[in-house]
This record gives sequence, C-alpha cells and structure tokens, in this order.
Amino acid sequence: MRRTGPGLDSGGDGIPLLALHGSFGRGAVFERLAADLGPAFRVIAPDQRGHGHCPPREGGFGIDRFVADAERLLTELDLGRPIAVFGHSLGGIIAYRLAAHRPDLVSALIIEDVGPVMRRPEIAHPVLDVRGWPATAPTREALAAAIEAAGVPDATYFMASAVQDPEQGGWRLLFDWDTMMEVQWGGVGDWWEAWLGSSCPALVLHGEHSTLLPAPLAREMTARRPGTRLLEFPGTGHWIHDEDPAGTARAVREFLA
Repeated sequence: MRRTGPGLDSGGDGIPLLALHGSFGRGAVFERLAADLGPAFRVIAPDQRGHGHCPPREGGFGIDRFVADAERLLTELDLGRPIAVFGHSLGGIIAYRLAAHRPDLVSALIIEDVGPVMRRPEIAHPVLDVRGWPATAPTREALAAAIEAAGVPDATYFMASAVQDPEQGGWRLLFDWDTMMEVQWGGVGDWWEAWLGSSCPALVLHGEHSTLLPAPLAREMTARRPGTRLLEFPGTGHWIHDEDPAGTARAVREFLA
C-alpha cells in the first residue's frame, strides 16, 4: 500500500478503481478493501475536501464541489479510459453525480448504502448533529469514548480519522465537526435526476439494518435505473465495507469481472 498525496493508492497495474469515502471518512477507510482486491485492482482513494489530510480548498462543501474535485482527479490521472467508481454514503452521491456529469470518465458505479434521496421524510435523520462534539483527548481510547458518549454507539468509523498530535500530545481528529455539518447539509436533497442521468452498469450495496437507505428505496432505485443490480448484506448497517469486508470485496470483484 502506498500513499500519493492525501489519501491512498494501492498502486500496481491492476484494474483502476476510484473509491470515494463518506462524511467523517478519509481514503484510508478503504485500506482493507484495497488489500482484499489487490493486486488485480488498483484502488485510488483520495482524502476529499474537509477530510483527512486534504489541504484547504476554496469553494465550500456543496456536493458540486466534491464532484468537481473527483472530475479533476480523474483528469489528472489520465488513465486513458473510463474507470469504475465506488462510493460510500456521501461518496456514493458524488459518484453517481460524476457519472451523470462526465459519463466519459466513469465505466461503472458501485454505490454503498446511499440512495437518490437524502432528506426527510424519506430518511428520518439525514444529518447527524455533531456540533460541539469532542475533537481531542489524551488517549485514543478516551477520544473514542468521548465520541460515543456524545451520541453514537460505536466510534470506529470516526476513529479512522484520529491521529496523534506530536506537538500538543494526545489524540485529535483530522476533520472539524462544524465543517462536517456543512458537508452533510451539502448532501441533503433529491438526487433522482442525477441517479437516473447515467447509463453505465451499476451495483447498489444495501445494509439490512441501514438507517440511511431504507429497503423500499433501495429496491426502487435499482428498479428505475436500467443496468442496475441490488445486493443485500444481511446483518449489516450503513458501513458495509467495515462490517462485511470480505463480502464487499467479493461483490466488487464479481461485479467488475
């Protein structure tokens, strides 16, 4: 595994796959996926604006800014062909909006647990209110416990963005909670037009216990878009790639084969 700028790039001559993380994430959340897929696949997973080690960027955190960043990255990579794009949560919205905007860059879509609607009443809680949540702590364990005390049962996904602070000591998060509020609100909306706006093959991964992609909506989004398959993951929630990493890698491999 190697890092090229903010994010990860598994390298090699395998089939390229762009992987876009969701809110609160970073490219490193796909290290297990990259390891499971390698060396047949080259996973390119950038830290997106406001996340990880991505340097500050102008323009705010609206969804179109994220799409423009992904478009720019693929253009700069100049791989000579369209490639498959994997997107989790907000990353999935970015992925299918990119496919609608630049079909010449995207050969296939793998959308992990997000639909074409991210708003009430379809989604009970489209935005997690994280204002004022703890961002630092003396130890990694203490930071995880503080985040869980603030309102989530399991801080594992958030802790993927926790790093030691060599100057001040202790642990800190790579993102800012207020920024994450802007990021989340940027993804709220009705995105049916974008979801139906591309024609490349698509695979939707749906967690059985997901709170962000209700089962009826998952079935509707696949039924309405030609060339789209739905794959259910029993016993999982929103973070399928963490909860069933082997199954996620197998689904990606078989779909792109």
